[in-house]
Amino acid sequence: MLWTATGLRAQTNAPILSGGVQFLSSTVGGNTFFQPAIAPVLVVPLGEHWLVESRADLRGFISHENGSSGPYSGQFIASLEYLQLDYIANSHVTVTVGRFLTPFNIYDERFTPFWIRDLQDAPIIFPIGTRTSGSNNGLMFRGVIAARKAWEVNYTAYFSVLSTTENLQSGRTAGGRMGVFFPLAGAEVGVSYQRFLQDVNYNSVGAYFTWQPPPIPLDVRSEYAHSPAGQGYWLEAAYHFSKSRGDTSRLGRLQGVARIQQFFKGTPTPGADLPLVDVNRFDFGLNYYLPHDVRVNGSYGRQYSSAGNANVWDAQISYRFLFPALPGVFK
Repeated sequence: MLWTATGLRAQTNAPILSGGVQFLSSTVGGNTFFQPAIAPVLVVPLGEHWLVESRADLRGFISHENGSSGPYSGQFIASLEYLQLDYIANSHVTVTVGRFLTPFNIYDERFTPFWIRDLQDAPIIFPIGTRTSGSNNGLMFRGVIAARKAWEVNYTAYFSVLSTTENLQSGRTAGGRMGVFFPLAGAEVGVSYQRFLQDVNYNSVGAYFTWQPPPIPLDVRSEYAHSPAGQGYWLEAAYHFSKSRGDTSRLGRLQGVARIQQFFKGTPTPGADLPLVDVNRFDFGLNYYLPHDVRVNGSYGRQYSSAGNANVWDAQISYRFLFPALPGVFK
């Protein structure tokens, strides 16, 4: 059964349109740019076993033309992040065909939407395993291998084809991910592997850890990734200043977040989109969750590298929307 943000009950198999709208201001090393964006998400159930899912990202980049002194100018970028057809055979197998988010570690699939991520800047190691904009075109299998009360083993396996079509770029890759979820502890650990199969063939490996202790409103997330172009990790913790995650008091709507990360350069690889020097960085920020799915956040980060140190300031306001794609489906 589907629910709207206001708690209205929807009919089973109702198409849903959701997503978010944001305005982001970022200042990196004294240079400021703005990003207005909208990211619609469409989910269309087709009976009990079939599902169509899609997400687009429509984003503007507004900045000074010549450093910090020139006039502002902007450009518009539209991308299709995924458009996939799922066949849900059972709890053990879901078959996906089309364009899907790369299931390497967990940041790409779970935390890239700007209304979900606690800090607006993606981790430095994000391009490892996701070098084609985090999306692939091909075939994917996922499901649960085995489940017990105290643990659950899940898996994902995929193959992607080469595509150079604008807004549908994809690399020829194959890989998979396996994780173990411990529901009583609210923890999950897993590993990822990918083989890049075009131009220069190489392997990427990764590992991840998440923890949401049931009695504490704390979220802990971490990833490690390695490729010939470099390796690194990030560790992030977010805490609601309340006794429970459901607290809607003024203080309960406030969340503090901090992240540390390190990157160690490897062999320069064309298209890797990774730093060419070692980088250390820390960030901390505050999120405030207003009524009606509006969120305001701000953060400060400091980056250290041989290419130069820099301060990073982010400020964002976002709105999460959710409503039926067809009129008359809610009662």
